[in-house]
Amino acid sequence: MGPKKVSRVRSPSKKKTRIPIELKKEIIQKYESGTKVAEISRMYDMPQSTISTIKKNKEAIKPRSQTTEDVEQSLLNWINQEQLDGDSISEAIIRQKARQLYADLIEKMPGTSASGLSDFKADRDWYKKFKMRIGKHSKDVSSRHSKDVSSDKSGAEKFVSEFKDHVEGEGFIPQQVFNCDETGLFWKKMPKTTFITQEETALPGHKPMKDRLTLLLCGNASGDCKVKPLLVYHSETPRVFSRNNVIKSRLCVMWRANKTARVTGPIFIEWMNEVFGPSVKKYLQDNRLPLKCLLVMDSAPAHPPGLEDTLLEEFRFITVKFLPPHTTPLIQPMDQNVISNFKKLYTKALFQRCFEETLDTELSLREFWKDHFNIFAGLSLIDKAWQGVSSRTLNSAWKKLWPGCVHERDLEGFEPSPDDPTHVVRSIVDLGKSMGLEVSGEDVEELVDGHSEELTTEELPVLHLELQRMADEEVASDEEEEIRENVPSSELKGIFSMWRKVQGFVEKNHPDKAVAGRVCNSFNDNVLSHFRQILKRRQKQTSLDSFLVRHGSTDSEAGPSARRPRREATPDSALIPKVPMEGDSPSKQ
Repeated sequence: MGPKKVSRVRSPSKKKTRIPIELKKEIIQKYESGTKVAEISRMYDMPQSTISTIKKNKEAIKPRSQTTEDVEQSLLNWINQEQLDGDSISEAIIRQKARQLYADLIEKMPGTSASGLSDFKADRDWYKKFKMRIGKHSKDVSSRHSKDVSSDKSGAEKFVSEFKDHVEGEGFIPQQVFNCDETGLFWKKMPKTTFITQEETALPGHKPMKDRLTLLLCGNASGDCKVKPLLVYHSETPRVFSRNNVIKSRLCVMWRANKTARVTGPIFIEWMNEVFGPSVKKYLQDNRLPLKCLLVMDSAPAHPPGLEDTLLEEFRFITVKFLPPHTTPLIQPMDQNVISNFKKLYTKALFQRCFEETLDTELSLREFWKDHFNIFAGLSLIDKAWQGVSSRTLNSAWKKLWPGCVHERDLEGFEPSPDDPTHVVRSIVDLGKSMGLEVSGEDVEELVDGHSEELTTEELPVLHLELQRMADEEVASDEEEEIRENVPSSELKGIFSMWRKVQGFVEKNHPDKAVAGRVCNSFNDNVLSHFRQILKRRQKQTSLDSFLVRHGSTDSEAGPSARRPRREATPDSALIPKVPMEGDSPSKQ
């Protein structure tokens, strides 16, 4: 009998360490300069197999031309802006846009010509690598309302008939049926003809008029219930908030932030559970209506198909119905003058604020605009404009989708509503003239339409640099606070542990679950989040230091590209643009 086999106890596998792309590029550069794989392995304390894998994939890793880098960064910003509006873009559109961006950049370079376009094909092979570079887990969003497909009139007509049967069959009344939609808003933008815009355009660098946020607006078919809007900005805590000790939970909007200032699925679900659900429940109870609700919305990427499953138990009375593909411009209520009226009212409130400030103070219009009109002031105008959208406008917006719910009005002796578009535009023009601004009705209409305009080739990289600058400023500000808050990490972890116990006890035993939940969430958002960010930055820096030590990437050995990078704001994984791939299956509705 042979010797017994000794069973081997496997040692715990080491957790894989992700190698930074800059380090991979440096390794490839050393290999291409003649350094052998074995020598590189010793230099970076890595297995030769790892070096060989990096070498094998060098075409996808190694540095490309600066022009191509610029094109892809601008393309990434453009994709984010398109998705901010809920627009879905196909592979063909992305590749076409990439060629356009490349052509624009080549044209502006001295000593280049159209022949240079042959260097950049934007073919499927490039597209596949581009998608991998921006995030290999990106999914298809070639959507149910893709931009390259025209509106489906027959589909809209069919849905209108089906919708009528559905609401009648389920017994819904106009008070119980809601619609929501996102829109972009350049909160600090004047008509192009004003001297403020002309001066801003002439200045180098970031243009405040291009500072954009996303709003989600929602109201019911009867027009008597407007829900607190969701606002997504690119800054979590603007400096003006810190200076004014702003408590975000008390704002007129639900404030959220990410680098592209767009609504994501997780943010939308938060709004549903923290704002929409409680607001609708209270409205229905106050009006002694049955606890049932229908939310109609388009199938934008931020609106997950399984939304009803993400609702809290107390909001399971809400059902969701998606509009068919390519029908939203035709029948979605918010697109039928509600959003357009809101933007006109915002512009009117903006002009009114400028007029009052320059009349009641010694500030010139230039001084107020440059130094005193900030995002905090803009919030009050957003609230004023949303409150100014009349119930008549909200109700009339359902005429194409649900004509039976729209109130009939006697036109004899009819008085225009306060948000009548013609009246609002005339008021804006009058206010402009009183401040010495050359503004016409056409300028106002162009401004409103411009909130959906596409950024130019020149503006895309400027936007990227400005967002990066603002992120760096926030990190620097946070680091200053961290120095002042010199609390040991162990103490912070202890506090978090105690809070979890307190929160669990309160939520379990408090008689009013909704109140307990809101208070706990408010404390989390406005108090503990500050200390969590401190701990998160410390942990992130510790991980980075450990990596550099393990791989010998010191400043003196590894060179500039491997030196400790500047500490950045924590990335949001939800911000990776969802770019479609050839052969991907479309998202289910």
